[in-house]
Order: sequence, then structure tokens, then C-alpha cells
Amino acid sequence: MLTEVNLVLSAENFSASNLTESLPPSEPKLSRAETLERAFEVAIGFLKDLCQTQEQFTLSLMAEQSQFCRFNRAKVRQTGQVLDASLTLTWILGSRSSYCEFPLSGDWDYDRTLMLDCVTNLRADLKHIPDNPYLVKPEGDRCSHAVHRGQLLAPDQVIYQVLSQVTDLDFVGIYSAGWSVRAYADSVGQFHWFMSEAFSLDYSLFNTAGQAVKGIYAGAIWNQDAYQQNLARSVDQLKRLDRKAQRLDRGKYRTYLAPAAVAELIPMMSWGGVSEADLQQGGSWLLGMRQDDRRLSEKLSLIENFGRGTVPRFNDLGEVAPESLTILNRGRLENTLISSRSAKEYGLVSNGAAQDEALRAPEILPGTIAADSILAELDTGIYVSNLHYLGWSDRPQGRITGMTRYACFWVENGELVAPIEHLRFDDSLYSFWGENLIGLTDTQECIPNVESYDRRSIDTRWTPGMLIEDFTYTL
Repeated sequence: MLTEVNLVLSAENFSASNLTESLPPSEPKLSRAETLERAFEVAIGFLKDLCQTQEQFTLSLMAEQSQFCRFNRAKVRQTGQVLDASLTLTWILGSRSSYCEFPLSGDWDYDRTLMLDCVTNLRADLKHIPDNPYLVKPEGDRCSHAVHRGQLLAPDQVIYQVLSQVTDLDFVGIYSAGWSVRAYADSVGQFHWFMSEAFSLDYSLFNTAGQAVKGIYAGAIWNQDAYQQNLARSVDQLKRLDRKAQRLDRGKYRTYLAPAAVAELIPMMSWGGVSEADLQQGGSWLLGMRQDDRRLSEKLSLIENFGRGTVPRFNDLGEVAPESLTILNRGRLENTLISSRSAKEYGLVSNGAAQDEALRAPEILPGTIAADSILAELDTGIYVSNLHYLGWSDRPQGRITGMTRYACFWVENGELVAPIEHLRFDDSLYSFWGENLIGLTDTQECIPNVESYDRRSIDTRWTPGMLIEDFTYTL
């Protein structure tokens, strides 16, 4: 992570910046997000003035105002707020490009000097960079402006609302909430602004033996009743963890993967999966579906759904993806993610994918199994709440390996009998998302990416649970 000087946006600058103070008296005082947008617009104008003949640029902004609360043993251990903004400037000349990242401080004199230094350095770099025959330059006149408001807990209410339900539990977790901004502009006049408000509470409950149940409650609207119901399910599992763990032999078991477990599988689709470049280069497990007409279960459909407003539709070149794009349609490969670079290299048409051609708004459509009767549907088998340590064991065959994690149980006759000792699985998506997929639950859960290494992530996955026959466990 960058140092605090480079990372933290000055609250003083953005609450009383020259941009705000210069407004006519008749205009209302700007919020920090609105002031940030003004600062971004000023930066764009300044860079356009610096552009020389045949030069182009793109400018991207990532920013947030977030509240974080860290809990341990149902007590507050750390709390605070972060105001952060950083820019990525790409300078283009002919078939060459170079980029740099730097903070947007809100102090215009400082920002202007920093941008001028960056442009000077990038121009010098371009003299030593080879031509890129597949470089995609900014073009078009696309513009968008989207603001998705939420209903978050007031900062002074977070501690009470979260901890009032867990005073007698060993509760550990992190609450994060606030607004996030993603923005893009370039030298040809494209401009996109996206802001969303959201929260996530990523928590674990521990028993006296050190075993844990993991839970997550996230969204754009905090609902105390929904949080209590979420917590109640975790408490019920925690009580069952007190029973002696059951050791299972390796083999094939009827298995239920809870939504959080399914959500761990989805990123594998972006790693040697749905990328058109990976398919063209022979590195995707989906090659069997394209070349050999292999299919998955007709119960399975995967889409990119930007309609939920959790992530922006525009990509790192200002291109706008369709609001919804079907990747897998009832087990058939219908679309891949095609970036402009791949389109240029392979003679295709881009569908607005980012340059890494990864899923940005993945959603697995629900099925028909009632979520509240999943234990009865499982009957006898393994209930898997979470997975981790996932990796390809045989990518061409779609084979994935990984471990069960947290509260996983042996179920008999529709009843949770005992927790299990953790198992390693190794199975092919062509099997457990294919002929062995019994069905999916009729409800989905929002599973956010809770990482905050550089900034609070806005990625989310919507997924139901999955009931699978003969899921293969190897250790």
C-alpha cells in the first residue's frame, strides 16, 4: 500500500477547497463527492491544455469515503474513516503508451504541479517504449453519469446496531461502509462518472474450541431484521460445532454448496475461463465447449448483470458494456468477454469487456429448490458453507481443487449431525456443473469482495446455493 501521504485525501481540502469556495453565493455548498467530481473535471481540462499534436490521454479515478469498524470478542478494537482518491493517467503518442498513478489531493496547486511532472515523465518514457500494434486508442463520444444511493447506518449507530445482538458471543469482524467512485475521461471528450453507496459486515463467530462460523451481511440498505436473521443462522451453526467432528473417508458424496461457497468458484471463471483471449490462445477450460460442443447442466446460467448498480458499466477505456450479457445460457456457452484489444487482434467485435476480460458483475441465476428446505433436499451428505485455496488441477478438463472451510457438516435424513474434519475436493466443472448438478436454490445472496488492500472493493457476486450429486473429495 502507498504511504498515507500518497493515499489519504485531505478532508480539509475537500470540505473547504478553492473549488467549493469559488462557487457563487446562490449555489449550495458541495458535498465531498460533488467537490471531487469538480476536481476531476478541472484535472481533465488542465490535461487537455497540455496535449500536443497527435498526443492523447485517458484519466481514471478511484475514490472512496469509507467508515471501518474492526471488532474482536464483541468489542470495538479499531474504528475510523478514510477519504481517498487516486488517478491513473495514460499518455499516448502514435502506437506507444505509458501510465502513472498519483493521488488527487484537492489542493489544486499541488495537483497541478504533480500532473505536470507526470506528463513530463511520461513523454520521456514514450521515447523508449516499443510500438504496440494492438494499442487501443480512445475514440467515440460516450458519456454517462450514475449515482446509486443507499441507506447506510449513521456512523454513530454502527457500534450499537452491530454489537447489541452479539454481547454474549465471541464475535470477530469488520464493518465497512460508505460511497465509492469510479470515473473515466479522455482527450476525445468521453466522460463517465459512477458512484455507489454500500456496506458489508464480514464476521465470524468462535466457540471455546476455536472453531468458527463465517457470516456476511452486505448490501446497499441496512435492515436490522435481516441482519438478526443472518446472525441467527450463524448462531445455530455455531451451536452444532460443539459436537465432535466426524472424519469422512475420501470418495464421492452428495453435497450442498452454500452461496458463499459457490461465490468462491466464480472467480475461477475469470482465470482461464470466460476471456476471449484465453480461448484464442488455448488457455481456457471453456475450449471444450467451443470446439467439442461440451455442455454443462441446462439448470446453469451465468450472466454479467450491471443492472444492480454495484459496479460501473464502463471499462478502463470508457467503453460501455451491455446492461446484461449472457455468458452461459442453460449450460451452453453463449458469449465470452471480448476487450477492444482482443477484438483488434482476432478480428472480432468488442462487447465492452475490461482489458483483463474478467467478470465484473457476475450473477448465477436461481433455480427451483426452496432454500429453506435445502437440508431435506440434501437428505444425506455434506453441507459446505465455505471453500478456500482454490486452483486448477487440470484446466483443459475444467478440474478444480480446493478445501472446505469454516462450518461444514455431515447431514443425515435432512438433519445436521456433526461438523466434519476439513476435506480437499478435486472435481471437474463439467461434472459438478454438468450432469451431477441436481439443482440450484430459488434465492440468491449478495456476496461482496471484502478486500481492502488498496481501497474498499466494490465487486459483488450474486449466487444461489447448489445441490450436487457425487462431488469428489480426495483427502
